[in-house]
Amino acid sequence: MTLTDLLRPDAVISPLRANSKKQALQELAQHAALLTGLPERELFEALLQRERLGSTGIGDGIAIPHGRMAGIDRLVGLFARAEKAIDFEALDGQPVDIIFVLIAPEGAGADHLKALARVARVLRNQAVLEQVRHAHDPAAIYAILAETAAKAA
Repeated sequence: MTLTDLLRPDAVISPLRANSKKQALQELAQHAALLTGLPERELFEALLQRERLGSTGIGDGIAIPHGRMAGIDRLVGLFARAEKAIDFEALDGQPVDIIFVLIAPEGAGADHLKALARVARVLRNQAVLEQVRHAHDPAAIYAILAETAAKAA
């Protein structure tokens, strides 16, 4: 499974205009609802519920909010570059400007964990991170991520 298996070109948002973690999750749930056909409110609640367990901010300005949902049969990703960094209560205390949402089917099990690990590995690559931070066009960001996925495959 590569990043492009999870992420479609229309699943890249840049810039994400949000002033708080909650506002960012609401905006991302709205976009995820359009991509998946799932109810926006249920997506938002799933992401928020996961955040209550502990922040999905993994450091270096990156967050990977995720949740499991009934009603989908595959993993779905959504990438966002925030217009301005958001306090995400990240592990390193740094604000977040790169967000990758992962929505998994309820029974995804190991596939969900493998996808999370894949996303974290790609986004922790400093060269990739610099490129996506400097790209403002969603198509350019998708191209960077797709190229990285192709090299890793």
